[in-house]
Amino acid sequence: MKKPKSVDEYISGFPKKTQELLEQMRAVIIEVAPKAEEVISYNMPGYKINGMLLWFAGFKNHIGFYPRGSSVIIAFKKELAGYKTSKGAIQFPKDKPLPIALIKKMVKFRVTENLQEAKKKS
Repeated sequence: MKKPKSVDEYISGFPKKTQELLEQMRAVIIEVAPKAEEVISYNMPGYKINGMLLWFAGFKNHIGFYPRGSSVIIAFKKELAGYKTSKGAIQFPKDKPLPIALIKKMVKFRVTENLQEAKKKS
């Protein structure tokens, strides 16, 4: 895949089923963080509001969700027990529905976290 210039271009480079999941992920993020700026960062869709919030990406067998830092993975450890995680990544298998309610909670957590960090700086 060549370097995408937009999130639309990024998503359009995937097979239909993956596109549907990526669009779902995008819609959830935009719903929870409507003021977030949509960017391409590290060649994947990213969202900024008071700094970088998170990224997501499509892969052969999963959708990757990358909240900045490890705080989300630590805070939602119980809810993420059924998913493959690492210090800064969560893998949602493509053969299962995305956990929309959990994704919303994690995005909201990151928005709040960035807001608190911005308040500390000012």
